[in-house]
Amino acid sequence: MTSAASRVARTVRADIQAQTAYPVAPSAADVIKLDAMECPYPLPQRVRQAIAEAALATPLNRYPQADLSALKAEVAAAFGVPPEAGLLFGNGSDELIHLLVQACCEPGDTVLSPWPSFVYFEMAARFDHARFEGVPLTADLELDLPAMLAAIEQHRPKLVFLALPNNPTGGLWPDDAVEAILRAAPGLVVIDEAYQPFAGHSWMPRVTRLPNAVVMRTVSKIGLAGLRFGYLAGHPDWIAQIDKVRPPYNVDVLTQAVLRAVLRDKAVLDEQAARLRADREPLARALAALPGVRVYPSAGNFILARFSGKLDGNAVHLALKTRKILVRNFSAAHPLLANCLRISVGTPEENAALLAALQDILSP
Repeated sequence: MTSAASRVARTVRADIQAQTAYPVAPSAADVIKLDAMECPYPLPQRVRQAIAEAALATPLNRYPQADLSALKAEVAAAFGVPPEAGLLFGNGSDELIHLLVQACCEPGDTVLSPWPSFVYFEMAARFDHARFEGVPLTADLELDLPAMLAAIEQHRPKLVFLALPNNPTGGLWPDDAVEAILRAAPGLVVIDEAYQPFAGHSWMPRVTRLPNAVVMRTVSKIGLAGLRFGYLAGHPDWIAQIDKVRPPYNVDVLTQAVLRAVLRDKAVLDEQAARLRADREPLARALAALPGVRVYPSAGNFILARFSGKLDGNAVHLALKTRKILVRNFSAAHPLLANCLRISVGTPEENAALLAALQDILSP
């Protein structure tokens, strides 16, 4: 009998064998966790009690209901989805990205995005046999619109992903640039608004007036990262086709029950997002005042900082880790991100601890 390794080698796709799995850093209870753009605030007791009661009343022996119209109405009302829009739910936005590629792309079709951006745009394209083209940002990590338009003309992509704000850079591309991309794109433009609650700007009110765009969001960044729930809104014609490749029962009964319980007190989520928005700018100013640190403008719940003084990004990342402060190191992710660390906005106490540690690490 041949070994498992040899069977794997001749059975699993070569491109999958060459991939590395999506990196998820381990964490411990005694660290300051500023590496994953999570909301640092736990839900209040009254909301957790409502969640517990909803879970107790949920029949786990039954599949989820096929008719999600009531949940769709609640989500649309809570998050400002136009009533005439089609709505599709996913097990996080990662699943929605897969569904979009599967529904729209034949093997070899092109998926295009400004780059660097959310890494899963590229991963989903490659997993689903599409070709990914990343269009480099400028040296200042801004959108290179002429390069984007040239790439669209050259590659004629089936899908264009635009993260607004962009992850990991934090940039929010101007409306006129997005409109130019919408006019040029021959296929579907996916506007990823994962960080919209921190940006004060959205394409959602216009989505049904855009014949070639959909808007994708998640609840992960506003306090429900453990829930794994995303939604896609757009013209019903688009949503109906993408829904055909959705696995049945992809949003489980507990996710639905918890989400409905939380949405009855959605003001809590809005207040948490507002708190993080308010804390972002003082943190950015304090980081920019440190020696050898460049901070990039951010419309998300995180800040990208480049370290080029006494210590480089790798050294600063390690020094913070030894102090039990976790941030995300992008130094090796892309040449444009050399020595860059992405820092989630934490609680005021966490932000203060981060700044104190950096002052110590970077002191002459």
